[in-house]
Order: sequence, then C-alpha cells, then structure tokens
Amino acid sequence: MFERFTTDARQVVVNAQEQARMMGSDHIGTEHVLLSLLTTPVARLVPFDAETARADIERLAGVPSVPDLSFTEADEEDAAALKAIGIDLDKVRAAIEESFGAGSLRLPKPAPKKRGIFGKLYAGGGHIPFSLRAKKLLELSLREAIRLKQNFIAPEHIMLGLLREGDGLAARVLADHDVDFRQLRTALEDSLKNAAA
Repeated sequence: MFERFTTDARQVVVNAQEQARMMGSDHIGTEHVLLSLLTTPVARLVPFDAETARADIERLAGVPSVPDLSFTEADEEDAAALKAIGIDLDKVRAAIEESFGAGSLRLPKPAPKKRGIFGKLYAGGGHIPFSLRAKKLLELSLREAIRLKQNFIAPEHIMLGLLREGDGLAARVLADHDVDFRQLRTALEDSLKNAAA
C-alpha cells in the first residue's frame, strides 16, 4: 500500500509519528494524523489550524500541559528564606530568561517510555506503532483512492480516510468545530480532481 503514497502523503505519515512523539504518546492515533495533515495544503479546507487542534486534542485526551517550574510558583516561605541570605528570586529568574530566553525555566515533555526486550521501561525515540483506528484510516485512504479511480494516495486521500473512519479523536475535533464532513469530502475530491487535471 505504501508504494502508492505520494511524497507528500509519506511525509504526512512521518510527521504523524513526530507529532505523537512530541505529545508523549506511545502510539500514532488519528489525532496525530490530523495534526500532520494540518501542515499540508489540505489545511486550507479546514476552519482551524494545527495549534487549535493540538489544544483540543490535549484537552479531550486529558494530556497535562508541560509544567512551568518558574520561580513565581515558589513557596512564599522559601522566597523569604532565600531573600534572608541575599538571593532575590525575581532577579534570578529575570537573569536566566535574559540569558536563555523566555520560558527557559519550563521542563520539556519527557520522551515516551517503551518496553525493552525484558519488559523494562526505557525512554525511546524510535518507531511508534499506529493505533488500530489509525491503521484503519490508512486502509480507508487506499479505498478512497480506488473509489476515485486514482493509482496514488495523496494527503487528500488520507483526510478522506479520516472522515470515512469517523470515530477517532480526530473526527471528534473536526465535529467539535462544526466541520461539515460531506462538504469537506466534496472539497477534497474537487482538490484531487483539479490536481489530476
């Protein structure tokens, strides 16, 4: 099936894995595919951007935001104790952010944990598997290409597969933004016809 994917469609799959990794997920879900699609020209057909989608996904999936470990959250007693020995937390914070940039006191999200050969957890950066829904989405993108009598799979086909799958987190994000699936399907098919012409 992947031999039919255009370069752009392959990039959608690669980027979906990166989206999953950045969100600390142990699988590639429909939501990661949607985020990836929103970095392609398909995004012009959707009434929201990738950042809006990411915020919705994190809210719906219950993904905690990256903690801010800035000194403004320090306990008042600790701040008073440090001030007593000549350390002003506000000045330290300002100096750090001046040197390293705003937000530099925030911790990055940890890499997702994976199980090794003996079941031991470790932080991995390698392959992340597709969820069953995401696999189904990719299969449906092939079916959409066949239905349209096209011998290639483009990002539009992947979005058509996402719409046809219809039950994943990505479909919920689209529905929450009142995306008309039929209208989007028509726009995607028109885009494919125009590209083929």
